[in-house]
Order: sequence, then structure tokens, then C-alpha cells
Amino acid sequence: MRGFASGPWTFLMERRTDLNLRKINRVVHRDLGYLCAGLTLVYALSGVLLNHIHHWNSNYRIERAEIQVEAGLLADALSEGGVGRILDRLDERRPFRAVFQPDPSTLRIFVDGGLVELDLKSGAGYHERVAERTIVKGMNDLHLNRAGSVWTWFADVYAGALALLAITGLFVLKGRSGITGRGAWLTSAGILLPLILATVYL
Repeated sequence: MRGFASGPWTFLMERRTDLNLRKINRVVHRDLGYLCAGLTLVYALSGVLLNHIHHWNSNYRIERAEIQVEAGLLADALSEGGVGRILDRLDERRPFRAVFQPDPSTLRIFVDGGLVELDLKSGAGYHERVAERTIVKGMNDLHLNRAGSVWTWFADVYAGALALLAITGLFVLKGRSGITGRGAWLTSAGILLPLILATVYL
């Protein structure tokens, strides 16, 4: 009698344990998904931008304005005082770096993150400034781990959370759509694809 009863009882306990484990797995997967969603989108967007930074600089933009400088300011434009007066006239407060004359009629003044080019005969030219795209550059810096040691630890925790999110995702579904069916093929493809690409291109 005891042996007869132990069979169904054992089955029910195992069934209950399996249901509890799957429930815990789903809860962990769901909550980690919500927790990581925002940061994952930031990483995804900044990753695409960094992949194509040679097509479009997402960190900085170049602002160029046409300028006209009075002839009186050009008389001693190559001297330190003359350069200073030209920069004051243009309201350029960034640190002066160098002055260069590529030809007798052209003057280039380099400042930190900018450039002034003038025609010494007419006083016409342009004022170029490099401006930071603050929000996007911040996202890129986080992606590349340029924010310092605190972010390194945060990024490590985030990486662990993504790994746990991936592992729990393997066991959300059962049967043919789960890890023992179609999920196994898709998971294998996800592992093999980057390995194949790395072998071919690297």
C-alpha cells in the first residue's frame, strides 16, 4: 500500500517543484527584462552610432559661420597680440593653440576645438567650432566604458544581468518551442554565427 501511494505522491511533488522552478524562472526573467530594458536600448543605439561613426560623427558636430574682420585687425595678425584681438573680435574664448600661414594671403588660427581662417587681403573668412553632442556622446562614453571605475563595476553587473536574462530566457517555454525543440536550433545559431564571422573576417 505504501509503495502504491508513493508513486503518485512522488510524481505530484516533482510536478509541483517543476512548476515552482518555472514560476521563479519566469519572474526573474520578467523583472530582469524590465530592469535592463532602458539600458539595453541605450547600448543598442550607441552601438549602432559607434559602428557608423566614420559616416557620421555622433560625438561632435562642426558649426561653421562666415565672418568679416576689419582691415585694422589684420595688420599684425601673425603676432600674439594681433591673434588675441582677432579672437576677441570673434568672441572666441577657448584657449589659443597655434597660428599658421599656408600661403601669403591666408591665415589660420587654431583654438581648442575650433579654427579661424581669414583672407588677409579682404578680411573675409570663416569661424569653425566643434560642438559636443552632449547626450549622445555621454551614451557613447558609457558604451566604451570611459566613465571611470564606478561605471566599470556597474557595467559588470549589467553584463551579469544580461547573462542571467539570456539563461532564464532559455527555459521560459517548454516543448517544441522551448530549448529542447526549436529553441535549441536558434540558440546554436546565435552562438555559431559570431564564431563563423570572426573566423572568416578576423
